[in-house]
Amino acid sequence: MHQDEQKALVAKEAVNALLKQDPPFEILGIGTGSTVNLFIDALAPYATKFKGVVSSSQASTERLLQKGFTVLDANDVMSLDVYIDGADEINPQGIMLKGGGGALTREKIVASMAKYFICICDSSKQVVVLGKFPLPIEVIPLASQKVTQYLEKLGGVVSLRKSKVDSTKVFVTDNSGWILDISGLHITHPQALEVELNQIPGVICNGIFAQNKAQQLIVSSHSGVETIRF
Repeated sequence: MHQDEQKALVAKEAVNALLKQDPPFEILGIGTGSTVNLFIDALAPYATKFKGVVSSSQASTERLLQKGFTVLDANDVMSLDVYIDGADEINPQGIMLKGGGGALTREKIVASMAKYFICICDSSKQVVVLGKFPLPIEVIPLASQKVTQYLEKLGGVVSLRKSKVDSTKVFVTDNSGWILDISGLHITHPQALEVELNQIPGVICNGIFAQNKAQQLIVSSHSGVETIRF
């Protein structure tokens, strides 16, 4: 089964899980990425069943609006019933590494509002130890060089993310920040590293989701779909 087929399969299973919820969820948090896009498409026929959704990126917001969802401002919502998002990596404890799409800060904000976090991904994202995928750090542009110097002391290779549209330009987030990607890390203590990175002046957010980890994983593989609760 191709990876795209696995993503579509897990998106469909996530929709089924939401529709079976009793009492039904009313306000959803929706993440960002290719798997989430398939989830939004699969959920679109049921858009009117929900009071609204809070989106983690401008890209997801545009897709949700096109599909007929009511998109709410996070500042107008006290809490979310559930947050659904993908991951670049997830370990056996439900701790994730996220931010490959550049929306890590807003994803973490929306995740923090939710009573329950469902991660949806294919099995290639499951790892024993986080760090094979480069760890994203969103920074204030002014601080990029100083933060890079600090991050290099962790033992990884730091690179400034460039735009996919024009590789001569820096990638800019929805928050007008830049992203530093750290390759070559072996993150054995994600909770401690998440806290440490947040203390660096100029860091907006980092891509370790330990404090806002998943409570449930819906994962697809060549053999089908599996649900894991943490």
